[in-house]
Amino acid sequence: MMISVMFTTLAHSHAVLTESSATPGSHYKGAVRIGHGCNGSATTVIKVFIPAGFEGTKPQPKSGWTVNAKKSILAEPYVSHGKTITEDVVELEWKASSKETALPDGTFDEFSFMTKLPEKTGATWLRVLQTCEKGQNDWAEIPATGLSTKGLKMPAALLNIKAESVSTTTVSHSNVIISDSWVRPTVKGQRATGAFMKITAKENSKLLSVSSPAAGVAEIHEMKMEKDVMKMAAIPSLDLPAGKAVELKPGSYHVMLMDLKAPVEKGVKVPLTLKFQDAKGGNFQVEVQLNAAIPSVAQPSSGAQHHHH
Repeated sequence: MMISVMFTTLAHSHAVLTESSATPGSHYKGAVRIGHGCNGSATTVIKVFIPAGFEGTKPQPKSGWTVNAKKSILAEPYVSHGKTITEDVVELEWKASSKETALPDGTFDEFSFMTKLPEKTGATWLRVLQTCEKGQNDWAEIPATGLSTKGLKMPAALLNIKAESVSTTTVSHSNVIISDSWVRPTVKGQRATGAFMKITAKENSKLLSVSSPAAGVAEIHEMKMEKDVMKMAAIPSLDLPAGKAVELKPGSYHVMLMDLKAPVEKGVKVPLTLKFQDAKGGNFQVEVQLNAAIPSVAQPSSGAQHHHH
């Protein structure tokens, strides 16, 4: 009886992502789970169509299956490591090498890939085309509103890209107020990351330098477009006009933390020391603790979000 119930459940399962939610701008490992064949026949090919805004998608090899990645010209190029990317992966395909390695009906398996997600939040639907020895299942239906797939016969795979809820602390000094501070978490092997915040000076001041025990090098950086290429460079200081909030954000001014001593994991606090100069030439410093998370305020206003640190 238990086996019968398990098979019945699988027979009514859809093509779904094992991790159905992720944070914007993160490096996401996705896995499409296939729970049954096509009307009783084995699955021989799985195609996953990559939505616009996903960057550098790579398939994970699978024993007994050949893997292909199809590229196409992008409607909106993006910048990665100082280079403008005009062509990227739009479709992944896993094909069973033989009848013996096909996925039998009544069993399930996962087809994995890695990608860089867009900064924009919201529901994203991935079309999955399942080809079997006999027939196809085209998982492509999207609900008219909301996220529920109830009533859909062939729903697409849902990925909900949503910002984390982050409580930010405001740090006040006699001359500056620092608010909405955060640092982007890193992924395995990443040795640099960005830190962001709002700084409001009561009188004309300058941010002279930054430092952190978490990084070997900390610099104030500026990102700007030059001849259709997004460039990032260190700047000696940052002007803080009296009474005006200067926002350090993705795609603009920000703090770069390089040669990280350890990975910056979600939920940790990263200490940062900011050194300032006031209107009279006097120097002072402010200590802040940055949350390692991506808050909802981290939405760039231009194409600058496509630059990878």
